[in-house]
Amino acid sequence: MKYFADINVMPMKALLDPQGKAVTGSMKNLGLSEIENVRIGKHITLEIEAETKEAASVKVDEACKKLLCNQIMEFYEFTIKEA
Repeated sequence: MKYFADINVMPMKALLDPQGKAVTGSMKNLGLSEIENVRIGKHITLEIEAETKEAASVKVDEACKKLLCNQIMEFYEFTIKEA
């Protein structure tokens, strides 16, 4: 069976996010001073061929840990749905 995964990878809250800080500063220049504390990460989508949703989840978790996320500086969360 085929599944789709939506993965969000974000910098850990305790770490500085230079991109987010730059965008936050730019918001003020655009007249959007109400917007604060921007954090910038990655959104990744995958298709997985697996027997069950649980098996697909294990594969996505493995991909995140081994390749898609630097666990020293980032955290991830994902959802799985049937194709």
